[in-house]
Amino acid sequence: MRLTTKGRHALTAMMHLAQHAGRGAVTLADISHAQGVSLSYLEQLFARLRRHGLVRGVRGPGGGYRLAASPSTISVAKIIDAIDDRTPAERTRLFASYRPGTRGEAQDMWNEFSRSLYDYLDNMTLDRFMAEDQDSRGAAMGYHARAARNEFTREESRAG
Repeated sequence: MRLTTKGRHALTAMMHLAQHAGRGAVTLADISHAQGVSLSYLEQLFARLRRHGLVRGVRGPGGGYRLAASPSTISVAKIIDAIDDRTPAERTRLFASYRPGTRGEAQDMWNEFSRSLYDYLDNMTLDRFMAEDQDSRGAAMGYHARAARNEFTREESRAG
């Protein structure tokens, strides 16, 4: 499992949608402004998220995007898989196809690490990043989301 820049931006955008759940659709322009990511880049990400059933488009005035399911049912792993354009069945086949001992101890360790990381992220859902008090703007992202955002910002500034 790889956490790419696309995956990080998709996860942050999905967190944004989760924070605004119940308040109507969110436009990609709003997400673009909040994240500092180009609109065309978000359009590409959301095409994959929509194709994998994680978001729904809302047409007309007040249109935009909404989560297609409850934040408690959308895992970080599902988001990453959608951005990698991988189905859960493909992920299962990928893990099942690996035969321990065929490529050496280091590959066995990395395969086990990948499985553990995937399991961890599959059990981490969007609601974990949401604060209990949705009305408080400062608390709306929750501690983990603020920490992740700060880490991503530091990483992006080092790369850029």
